[in-house]
Amino acid sequence: MDRLDAMRLFVRVVERRSFTAAAADRAIPRSTATEAIRRLEDVLGTRLLDRTTRQVAPTPDGDAYYQRCLKILADVDEAEGVLRGSAPAGLLRVDAHGALTRAFLLPRLPEFLERYPLLRLQIRQGDRLVDLVREGVDCVIRAGAPEESGLIMRRLVDIPEITCAAPAYLERFGTPGGPGDLAGHETVGFVSSRTGSVLPLELCAGGRVMEFDLPSRVTANDAETVHHLARLGYGLIQAPRYRFREDLAQGRLVEVMAGFRPEPLPLVALYPQNRQLSPRVRVFLDWAAEVFRDADL
Repeated sequence: MDRLDAMRLFVRVVERRSFTAAAADRAIPRSTATEAIRRLEDVLGTRLLDRTTRQVAPTPDGDAYYQRCLKILADVDEAEGVLRGSAPAGLLRVDAHGALTRAFLLPRLPEFLERYPLLRLQIRQGDRLVDLVREGVDCVIRAGAPEESGLIMRRLVDIPEITCAAPAYLERFGTPGGPGDLAGHETVGFVSSRTGSVLPLELCAGGRVMEFDLPSRVTANDAETVHHLARLGYGLIQAPRYRFREDLAQGRLVEVMAGFRPEPLPLVALYPQNRQLSPRVRVFLDWAAEVFRDADL
């Protein structure tokens, strides 16, 4: 194994905190990986990794070497790409918001794969903020402004949100026209995975954001379940407009308080700040931004 390959392997071991996972990523036996790192440590004359039965972690020297390796490998990859004039290639691992992926990205995925025939794509779907480095993910796409994570954020689009209810619910409780009409109303409570609490109803007017904690007879932590409960008449619901398009067209749900819509929901991409943005990630995010700009959100 030459020095550059050893450096790539070392970077992967640090990021995955595991010889086994790093070896699998590099498609080599674990024994080959451990021997290559041992030889690298011998050449450098210092211990790069602390090894325990649970995980592998860089020593202070190892961390400094890791940072240098990142820059060196990024420069090498960029130089080779320029000289070859090559298109982005290899495996791209993306963790994306499930509903948005199914509604907008997947229908247009053939055009992306045709545009970049040397790319392979692995899509995971979820809403939690994953550990990109340790889990081997290149970038994530999430709805909502994330908490401070040490990641670089790229805003892709703003998603309009609306407030809706079933006709049967509005017959019983009345149709609210604005914040002053909310007394006596209920929501289908959506339980936040971040806080464990029911999200408040949010209304906006004249640049002012107002939150209302309305009672909920039924709560759920799954967006599809909350949506279904709203159709059954259990209360007001707020969500991105695209999720309600069919229900609105067929009269199963009715928008209310249209003059007080919530603030749009930002859709963001996140990737590690200690890496130069790879061509694979860059072209995917450019394409995703194009898809969402063209979408009827």
